Amino acid sequence: MALDPAVKNLIDTLNEQGLKSFEQMSIAEVRGVVESFSGLQAPKADVARVVDTVYPGPGGDQAVRLYIPESETPLPIVVYIHGGGWVAGSLDVTEQPCRALAADAKVIVAALSYRLAPEHKFPAAPEDAFAALNWVVEHAADFGGDGTRVAVMGDSAGGNLAAVTALRARDTGAPALRAQVLIYPVIDGTARFPSREENAEGYLVTTAAIDWFWEQYLATPEDAENPYASPAKAADLSGLPSTLLLLNEYEVTRDEGVDYGRRLADQGVPVQVELYEGLVHAVYWMTGAIPRSAELHGAVVEFLGKQFAG
Repeated sequence: MALDPAVKNLIDTLNEQGLKSFEQMSIAEVRGVVESFSGLQAPKADVARVVDTVYPGPGGDQAVRLYIPESETPLPIVVYIHGGGWVAGSLDVTEQPCRALAADAKVIVAALSYRLAPEHKFPAAPEDAFAALNWVVEHAADFGGDGTRVAVMGDSAGGNLAAVTALRARDTGAPALRAQVLIYPVIDGTARFPSREENAEGYLVTTAAIDWFWEQYLATPEDAENPYASPAKAADLSGLPSTLLLLNEYEVTRDEGVDYGRRLADQGVPVQVELYEGLVHAVYWMTGAIPRSAELHGAVVEFLGKQFAG
């Protein structure tokens, strides 16, 4: 279908302002642009408590922010990993969507920070994410959480890290996960699907930008074949938790997400794939500018409600 009118208006406005593609920016510029997404968000929802603390990562303590809704405890937990191409993003720019998820799904959202590239290349980020998951499960009771009802979730590069974290949890036998939520994940460092050409330019994140982000993240080109960098490279996807995959029509990485969903289903993983026509990358963070971002949020809330029931 045609590009969503609100998306088109936003893209036109950004083009008029002379916004460059990410691969044409410095690292500092990329980080500044990603942080500016908070200006495209709806007002922040109220939650009962927000707790800022740290988890011990392999490279030192990293920040984690807990969003705890007003509800009877113990509550299910969603470990949320922000996007930003492994280069950018923060707990601050994702506070609005995390608050909304905690309030509407009645879950504790544990939003984690992790070491960013290019200062810290692969495998720093997935090592941090897995350490954070284990810390959250170990300390769940300390903040009213239920360590037996845990999901991992992420968008874009965070979707990559969520998928990798689920793989590592399966491979090591713990912690047990109820679900994974992957929002337009970037999961194949060697992808050559048609959506790379179809949506190469004009939709906020270009094919050249995706390739640039991978270059910042990977320590060597060979890392793109490692399943803990590119989860699509895992030969065996069986035993992974129930999965929600949210994909957009005008998305460079759309087809690699479709393929990952098909492979999960073929290997016996319960999977729900939703493809949103007319939408583009990063809309999950654009709750104020793109009304239809509510559709993605609603799908996540509904899915988690089913996975955490009982």
